[in-house]
Amino acid sequence: MRLSPLDPLGYMFGCGLAFAHTIAGQYEEALMWADRSLRELPRFRPAVNLKVILYALLDRMDEARQWLDRLQEVVYGLTIAGFREFLGPMLAPEILNLYLGALRKAGLPEA
Repeated sequence: MRLSPLDPLGYMFGCGLAFAHTIAGQYEEALMWADRSLRELPRFRPAVNLKVILYALLDRMDEARQWLDRLQEVVYGLTIAGFREFLGPMLAPEILNLYLGALRKAGLPEA
């Protein structure tokens, strides 16, 4: 990111760092990177996912629900089952369970 600060795909790097900080349990730091990613591409689904998850993990439920509303605007009809089907094969089970638990807590419907 230092070598190419104007990279048109910089939002992906920011989201990747947000993901890494989430897995490390550094939720506030992860929020900062997710925000940076969303400044560059406001409807980038992985970063919006992370905002919902991070706010739920931080027990900031009003914000988690606001971001869940935004996520549901980006992905109409999203459910826990759909999220599991889409990302389940790509995530380690413990990460998937962390994500699904946070999404449930935020109010994402099961089916």
